[in-house]
Amino acid sequence: MDERFEVIILIGRPAAGKSEVIDFLKHTDPAQRARRFRIGEFTELDDFPFVWETFEIDDLLEGLGRPRAFTTKDYYFLDDQVWNLFIERLNLEFRKKLAREPDFTRRRTVIVEFSRGGATGFAEAFAHLAEEIVRRAGIVYINVSYEESARKNRRRFDPARADSILYHSLPDAKMERYYRVNDWDALSGGRKSGRIGIRGVEVPFAVLDNEPEVTDDGARLGPALEATLAALWREMAAAPRPHAPPPTR
Repeated sequence: MDERFEVIILIGRPAAGKSEVIDFLKHTDPAQRARRFRIGEFTELDDFPFVWETFEIDDLLEGLGRPRAFTTKDYYFLDDQVWNLFIERLNLEFRKKLAREPDFTRRRTVIVEFSRGGATGFAEAFAHLAEEIVRRAGIVYINVSYEESARKNRRRFDPARADSILYHSLPDAKMERYYRVNDWDALSGGRKSGRIGIRGVEVPFAVLDNEPEVTDDGARLGPALEATLAALWREMAAAPRPHAPPPTR
C-alpha cells in the first residue's frame, strides 16, 4: 500500500512561504523526507514560470510591432481569464507526465503550487483543475495575513533574479489590486483541516500557519510541516479517493 502523497496542492498568498517549503524539502534527506513527510522523490509544477512567460511573450510581440496579447506595458493583465489559462497550463503539464508514465504519481509526488487573490480566486482555480489532479490531491494552505505577505514580498525582491521562483516580487500596487483579499477562509470555513468540495470530489486540506514565520528556519519549519502533513494524511485516510486504495493511518 502506498505510504506517500501522490499530489499536494500547495497554495497561499504571494511570499507566504510556499517556495521555502519546497526548497526545504529539496534539501531534506530522501529517506527522512519519506518517513517524516510522506514525500519521496517529487516533481514541482508551479504556475509562476507561465506568468513570467506571458510578460516575456508580450515584450517580444511589442518588439515585433505587434499588439501585446496578455498584459499592459506595466504588466497588468488585460483579461483576468488569463489566471485560468495558467491553471490549464498546469493541467497540461500534469497530463503529459501521466501520458508518458501512467503510474507517475505512484513513483513521484507532484507538488502543484500557485497563489490566487480576489473574492473567488481559489474557488475559480479549483474549478479549473483537472480531475486527474483533484482525485489524487490533498491541499496545504500556508496561512499568513495580507500584511505579512506584503512584507515578505518586499523582503525577497531581487531585481537581478526577478524571474526566479524564490526571488520574484510584486510592486505594492499589484499586491493591493490582485491579492488584498482572498477566499480561503470562505472555502475552508476557518478550519485548520477538513475537506473542500472540488468538481464533485471531497478534497482534504490542512493549514500551515506561518505567522509568526517558521519557513525561514528549518529547525522550526520541519516540525510544523510534519504536523501539517500528518493532519492532511489523516484527512486523506478518512476520505479515500475511488481511484486508489485508501492510505493507512
